[in-house]
Amino acid sequence: MLRHIVLFTAKNRAHIDQIIDGLSVLTSIPHARRLEVARNCNADQLGNDIDVVVYGEFDNEAALAAYKAHALYREAVRRVRPLRELRFAADYHVSADLRSA
Repeated sequence: MLRHIVLFTAKNRAHIDQIIDGLSVLTSIPHARRLEVARNCNADQLGNDIDVVVYGEFDNEAALAAYKAHALYREAVRRVRPLRELRFAADYHVSADLRSA
């Protein structure tokens, strides 16, 4: 399984709801096992710079590529890019043998 995490900061905090609305179209793309779009609840003691989080789970790189090639992905980019300041993305494989300590 592949996890896909994307973090966004807003150019203007007044636009956070618009960013969430724009990213929410991603949840209609069928290639993800799970896809969540949420406002950062800013509960961290050391840093709360991130405004919006996208979290996705995909079977493999092909599923993630199909997700990114979907027309709704392009629509989300069109809607969100003008409103966001920064975008950070990370993708990593989850080992079936990985156990929490």
